[in-house]
Amino acid sequence: MDSQALLDTAGAVDQLRAGHVIAYPTEAVYGLGCDPANESAIRALLALKGRAESAGFVLIASEFSQLLPWIAKLDDSLINRAAQTWPGPVTWLFPRAAGVPDYVAGKHETIALRITAHEPSRALCEAFGSALISTSANHTSHQPARSVAEVEAYFGDQLGGILAGSLGGSNNPSEIRDLVSGRIIRKG
Repeated sequence: MDSQALLDTAGAVDQLRAGHVIAYPTEAVYGLGCDPANESAIRALLALKGRAESAGFVLIASEFSQLLPWIAKLDDSLINRAAQTWPGPVTWLFPRAAGVPDYVAGKHETIALRITAHEPSRALCEAFGSALISTSANHTSHQPARSVAEVEAYFGDQLGGILAGSLGGSNNPSEIRDLVSGRIIRKG
């Protein structure tokens, strides 16, 4: 197996713009990401993970404006509910905008969104200028990768590279909450 190229932020952005899937460190585990506006990149990601299209993905961003194209028009009080936890490890299920494809949001009427506080992920979204697909770096039903070596063991040279950086201090994936009801779907 060939070792993956460790990328700096600019190199990772180049790979994303070229339509490749990359791995990058997040708060708790390594994630896989790609451009959410690039259907072929998302389909490649689905194949890499062995993931059903119906599941949908989380989108991460460095600022709220990067999430606006993905959400339905909402009352400011609902937006403020999410804003009180961001940037941070809380993923909110927002009503999805008309036209958001199922290969991004799955079979759900909502879309999972987070403004990350993890600096390598934030810098990546900022440099890319857009939200990114974010899913754990593993094959479906396997444990998420927590090191570059584990990412390489899972995916070999099938990725555009791995963003250099370290994981955040969290042992758990992000908490997931429903924006409209406030209900906690998954504890963080």
